[in-house]
Amino acid sequence: MLNILIGILIPLLGTTLGAAMVFILKDEISGGLQKILTGFAAGVMTAASFWSLLQPSIEQAEGMGKFAFIPAAAGFLAGIFFLLVLDVITPHIHMDKSAEGPKSTLSRTARMILAVTLHNIPEGMAVGVVLAGWLNGQAGISFASALALSIGIAIQNFPEGAIVSMPLKAEGMSRGKTFFWGFLSGAVEPLGALATILFTGLASAVLPYFLSFAAGAMMYVVIEELVPEMAEGRHSNNGTIAFALGFVIMMILDVALG
Repeated sequence: MLNILIGILIPLLGTTLGAAMVFILKDEISGGLQKILTGFAAGVMTAASFWSLLQPSIEQAEGMGKFAFIPAAAGFLAGIFFLLVLDVITPHIHMDKSAEGPKSTLSRTARMILAVTLHNIPEGMAVGVVLAGWLNGQAGISFASALALSIGIAIQNFPEGAIVSMPLKAEGMSRGKTFFWGFLSGAVEPLGALATILFTGLASAVLPYFLSFAAGAMMYVVIEELVPEMAEGRHSNNGTIAFALGFVIMMILDVALG
């Protein structure tokens, strides 16, 4: 139980520390630094999607022979579609956009918080499904590999927490409230992780599908939100370099600890 708590709370710690930057930084994050932070987060999530989620999904379906790709392919596409539907039906904004949505009555601040909260759902699911695989004794999944994923997501949550908190502060929100909302946006991760652990514990046969589902959902966030933000305008090279660094760090964590 202690290991489970550690695994699901480490990512929240990353978000919390990032949100705490409102007490340290005086000004809004510069465009160049934001691209670096966004690119780094995208690299970590991309590596985690493959090394920590898709690869174990394929390995656990080896008993299906030539059709071992089915859980990985089906779950990945389902995860993409799930986030696409959420993106369409919820009144949130993209992290780098300032324009109001045509059909939304929520304030820009509220929609920014909602956007980041939605992004954290697949990350919580990813941690939860890997921990569930470890609990169920699935081959190829150890607590060390689950811990590597938690640490990797915590690393990318740190810049994400800062990216969210600083613009809210620039809009006039107090430091205390900005920190609170930044922390709260990350609180969905341990909740999502626990829900995923409970569900896959009841139906362990769906674990390969859930692993790839989480991968698809995370990749949707990377493709739809993070990559466009890091590639637009000036300093795009900074984002590309940071992406590569984040990818390599997450790959090293997963291989070394897994």
